[in-house]
Amino acid sequence: MKVLITGCVGFIGYNLTKLLLDQKIKVVGIDNFDTRTGKKLKQDRYKDLRNHKNIKFFKFYKIDISNRSQINSLFRRHKFKKIIHLAALAGVRNSFLIPEKYINTNIIGSFNIFESAKNYKVPHLIIASTSSVYGMKKTFPIKEYHNTDLPLSLYAATKKSMEVISHVYAHNFNLNVTVLRFFTVYGPFGRPDMALYKFAKCSYDNKPIPLFNKGRHTRDFTHISDIAFAIKTLVVSNKKLKKFDIYNLSNGKAIPLKRYIKEIEKNLKIKLKRKLLSLQRGDIHKTHGSNLKFKRYFSFKPKTNVDQGVKSFISWFKSYHKKNK
Repeated sequence: MKVLITGCVGFIGYNLTKLLLDQKIKVVGIDNFDTRTGKKLKQDRYKDLRNHKNIKFFKFYKIDISNRSQINSLFRRHKFKKIIHLAALAGVRNSFLIPEKYINTNIIGSFNIFESAKNYKVPHLIIASTSSVYGMKKTFPIKEYHNTDLPLSLYAATKKSMEVISHVYAHNFNLNVTVLRFFTVYGPFGRPDMALYKFAKCSYDNKPIPLFNKGRHTRDFTHISDIAFAIKTLVVSNKKLKKFDIYNLSNGKAIPLKRYIKEIEKNLKIKLKRKLLSLQRGDIHKTHGSNLKFKRYFSFKPKTNVDQGVKSFISWFKSYHKKNK
């Protein structure tokens, strides 16, 4: 089996690529090395992949998914059994600053992947979406059938658009599409714009941590190891798939941000200074996703709680920044 992973040196793509290579699954990875989520982090992830013991199963191309001709050339060269489409511009706040880039990458780029999957008859397409598509909800935990017609950010709107377009391809062409909605993924080698990395970095720089909505957020924090393992489970599964299906990938627990911060402080052995800020445009007060649908069908259960997850990240963070001083 040969799989394509788009965004293979992004946070989730890197961890998934490593896990599939551990299983000696042939992976073709593409990435454009966009620097908005940490240039050095991406370079270091790529370097780590190049040093994998099963490197002979890995082929990498520097490709931007918005470049239609490069995508077509890639599909002419390789016959894929599955596509895991992770490449995207992520982040709620940045989507208001560079909206055209979000449209170009998340919608046009995804369209290019869907078109090539159709034209080259790829049987299964797994696409990464986000809990942000649910918008502001008052009923929890959020289930896959809950309404997603009112996203609050352009980022969420582009992901919702991608979901809807992929449904058209699943309905009209011989293509199975599985949508995965991720809930606040965190862990080692994580994005520097996410809270855990940002707060740890602030402590090292002796700066106050920025707390939007004065820290009154609640999140369903899902560890990267659980996310990568869940996707791998889907990739290798022989279970019968629907033409189009959606699954939440979450830890299934709502954790107040203030408790999350206490775990960070405990592991850093420091009291973090705080800068209280108002609610950001596009932000959601609370996320809490039901993961029962995925758990029941694929016999999968998240293993990493927030205490363990924060501890593993801080341990990695200290080691990583000691090496890169």
